[in-house]
Amino acid sequence: MNGFSTLVIFLTVSELALLLLVVLFFSRLRRSEELLARLQKNQDALLKKLDFNAKLEQELVGSFQRRQAELTDLDQKLEERSRQLEKLVRKAEEFTRSPDFLRQVIVNGARRGQSPQALAKATGLSLDEVELILTRQG
Repeated sequence: MNGFSTLVIFLTVSELALLLLVVLFFSRLRRSEELLARLQKNQDALLKKLDFNAKLEQELVGSFQRRQAELTDLDQKLEERSRQLEKLVRKAEEFTRSPDFLRQVIVNGARRGQSPQALAKATGLSLDEVELILTRQG
């Protein structure tokens, strides 16, 4: 073998080694592109999920604000109703303490057969007052 054939063999082996390196480089490049495509796809999916979560959060905040407004409105209505009921209770107490009402209760109770002691206890009057009312009515 002369120097020329050695040089041809060396160049052929070198070309084959370079060809192998190029094939390896492109196969790695293809894998890297596939990985990059998968990452991009995953990133798109993540962005869609984040967008969905943001919309869902906005809906929840909106719903919470509406419910808070409804609760505030209901609280105001409840307070107004409470004031009205307190007024009615005061009027009822005034009415039940009126002499005409007490007289009516005592007379009706006596007609039903209740004793003067029971009527005095029920109305908060003394036994003498109950008996006086019954004698005036009788």
